[in-house]
Amino acid sequence: MIAQALMDGLIAGTMIGLGAIGITLTYSILRFANFAHGELISWGAYAALGVSGALATAYAPLAAPIGPFSFGWSLPIGLVASMVLTGLLALLVDVLLFGRLRARKSAVIILVMAGFGAALTLRSLLEFLFTSKPAYFTDALQIAMKLAPGVRATPDQLLSLGVSALLVFAVHLLLTRTAIGRAMRAVSENQQLAALAGVDVRQTIRIVWLLGAALAAVAGVMAGLLVQIRPHMGHDLLLPLFAAAILGGIGSVPGAMLGGLIVGLAEALSVQVIGAEWRAAVAFVILVAVLLLRPRGLFGSAA
Repeated sequence: MIAQALMDGLIAGTMIGLGAIGITLTYSILRFANFAHGELISWGAYAALGVSGALATAYAPLAAPIGPFSFGWSLPIGLVASMVLTGLLALLVDVLLFGRLRARKSAVIILVMAGFGAALTLRSLLEFLFTSKPAYFTDALQIAMKLAPGVRATPDQLLSLGVSALLVFAVHLLLTRTAIGRAMRAVSENQQLAALAGVDVRQTIRIVWLLGAALAAVAGVMAGLLVQIRPHMGHDLLLPLFAAAILGGIGSVPGAMLGGLIVGLAEALSVQVIGAEWRAAVAFVILVAVLLLRPRGLFGSAA
């Protein structure tokens, strides 16, 4: 059972890690904790659900399962559309709310409270549009494959692990090997000096919003595919997301994913050791421990 719990923890940890990347990038550039980030996960899942459902209705063969997976080509197409739509939603929230507050040089606490308000608004709007009834990308049943003694996983779960690994590698290359990645790191260090050096700070901030929201959309689709889609799904992941981002070290993409894996594994093992009723408390315990013992996280730079 412990071996299976480890596999379940890895799968949950990849979803947490992808969402935590967006939080760590946003915080490192804009210097505030965006509590509306969890809602981007929910909106990404529902956007993919809407697009994939419309495509499957318009052209039924797109709904036919791809190989061993439970979904058809309508879902990958819906995922790409969801990444774009969720990115645009994040930009819209920034233009209407956060950007105006930054222009007024508002205090960090004002930005944080605005994030709470944005989260409540986005969540309530989702419930109004889709109700609180759970939704699913597919009703197909999958048989878990035996990977090792006591360890099983479905093809969808294995695919989520592979996609997460590829995305983390791609984002790491973006930040370390491209001009926009260098610009993001420069803005993260000092916005004023970056602007004097010729970096377009506004464009860099827009790219950060787009990238973080796109990864949140992927996390939402993965969570919806492996579990279910609910308006509160992003809100329920918010504490694990922040725990993973802080544990990995603010600004570190590999650290955010590693932090997500650690949180996911800890939650899964806690179910086996102390009971499922304590699972929600694990992320909080990890968060407090990191803040007390190593505030800069595993890969964060010392202040």
